[in-house]
Amino acid sequence: MNWTREQLDIIRSSGDIKINAIAGSGKTTTVIEYARSRPKESKILYLAFNKSVKLEALNKFRDKGLFNVQVETAHSMAYRAIVPRNGYRVRPQGYKTHEIVELLHLRGDRDKHTKYILGNHINKFIAYFCNSEKAKVLDLNYLDVVHDSKVRKLVKSFYSYIEKQTRLLLAKMDKGEIEITHDFYLKKFQLSTPQLPYDCILFDEGQDASEAMLDIFLRQKGTKVIVGDTHQQIYGWRYAVNSLEKTTFNTSHLSTSFRFGQDIAHLAMGILQWKEHLGTFKPLQITGKGIPTEIKSKATIARTNLGLLLRAIEYVTSEMKVKHIYFEGNINSYTYAEDGASLYDILNLYNGNRGKIRDQLIREMKDLDELEDYVSKTEDMQLGLMVEIVKEYGNEIHDILRQIKDKHVENEEKAKAEMVFSTVHRCKGMEYDEVHIVNDFMTEKKLKNTIEENDHEALNISRLNEEINLLYVAATRTRNTLHIPEALLPKGLVPSKQIIVIKEDMEEESRPAFNHKGTFQRKGQNPHDKEAVFPFEQIRKTHKDAYRPWTPELDEELTVMFCEEKSVKEMARYFGRTRGAIYSRIKKLELVETYR
Repeated sequence: MNWTREQLDIIRSSGDIKINAIAGSGKTTTVIEYARSRPKESKILYLAFNKSVKLEALNKFRDKGLFNVQVETAHSMAYRAIVPRNGYRVRPQGYKTHEIVELLHLRGDRDKHTKYILGNHINKFIAYFCNSEKAKVLDLNYLDVVHDSKVRKLVKSFYSYIEKQTRLLLAKMDKGEIEITHDFYLKKFQLSTPQLPYDCILFDEGQDASEAMLDIFLRQKGTKVIVGDTHQQIYGWRYAVNSLEKTTFNTSHLSTSFRFGQDIAHLAMGILQWKEHLGTFKPLQITGKGIPTEIKSKATIARTNLGLLLRAIEYVTSEMKVKHIYFEGNINSYTYAEDGASLYDILNLYNGNRGKIRDQLIREMKDLDELEDYVSKTEDMQLGLMVEIVKEYGNEIHDILRQIKDKHVENEEKAKAEMVFSTVHRCKGMEYDEVHIVNDFMTEKKLKNTIEENDHEALNISRLNEEINLLYVAATRTRNTLHIPEALLPKGLVPSKQIIVIKEDMEEESRPAFNHKGTFQRKGQNPHDKEAVFPFEQIRKTHKDAYRPWTPELDEELTVMFCEEKSVKEMARYFGRTRGAIYSRIKKLELVETYR
């Protein structure tokens, strides 16, 4: 193989090193050759980011005859060392907020759902501690990871209680009184200061390691190699840290991408240059040597579940001839919040069908307004996004999701899909021939406005940095062609055969976006105003004609636009109605059966 000078320098290196590898630079291939160049009697450990990466890497090492390389995840090692010995039972999905309330017999004060707000923060505090390098909960200040001013004030008023209950729940896990979480046994493994019997340890995806994982790694005596991309750190919200920046190893670089060409490389550099506004950017040169491929796989990538679902709904309702689609990861995960509530639970709350609500937390809420108040006090973005979907599509959700699931293929038939749908987090490490980016990412304009409108002390710089990383990761998934909204295009970049600019017809203020604190807001709204975050009457204000009766004249206009193959989004904007209302009217008039 013709190795680049950068690759050869890594392969022939000695001692501890860190490798900063840009997207598509062949880091796994380089690391495999690094391992192959070590003495055959060397015992080598390759630490993978997750199980799927582990299985893929295992096959690659075995194909090269490298049976002296052990492939693991930090969790797989920790599980074997901790769980059987202590007789622990593991709770794979972790604890829901209402379960923590019940286990700890939490009490509130003023509002009936205060105990659930406290349970939510206790859950997050546990995750924060377990992912940290600290030995005790008391060594941490949970307020360091609470950024919204109103939420900080609430947490501060209950801080001693939250901290005490956090320690109590961890103690229950430690004694085996209740099931433990994956985070817990990894933390216990870290605190046991293990010494691993390897001459060399290769630590992949180092930019998204937890402090606990990094602490285990750095304590080892063997040669240590960290591989990652500083600009692909996108798991800060799960308390990940960029280990490439937290170590003093000699730095090597992989700056040539074999995935895409120079046009995409220029676009990627342009996106990263936005970091100059944050004062965190060091000039980066990316060389694109990828050769354009035949378009066999197409993917739509969004920042959020909401953005992705809206695009998927639009796709299946406008592209009637599409037979197969695929969602990266379990399709059902896009309709469930991390805490377990489903879109259907929120829809039943919206309709007042309390008896049909399965999730106990949602069932405790009086109405959607009360749920939104809970969201604003917990920074629970996933729940908030699901509220927005319910408000946009209402009772059409059942039929729309059924149609999407009918077209969805299983993993083994992914190649049949005419379009793959994924959020950035779920497609990390993936690549496609053609990528369509949804217009729900941070724009440079929004970034500059956020910086100008807030005091430096109030800015969450790491969150803003990660927002830029998300767009960079999405854009660099392509092997050939990228369709990118005009608002996301770096200034001065010229469209080409590989970069197709989409002029969005959706007004900027009508699409979801996140402020620097990670909460949802719409353009021009005060992020400190409760009604600005998940506004209860937003649909009625945005779609002024949403409740006007359909007339024969309006039906005729809708039919003409349908036959002209206008998108549901275009029709919704034209009629001043929600997309759910347009979809419902198309179904009622049987336009699909009649004209397609």
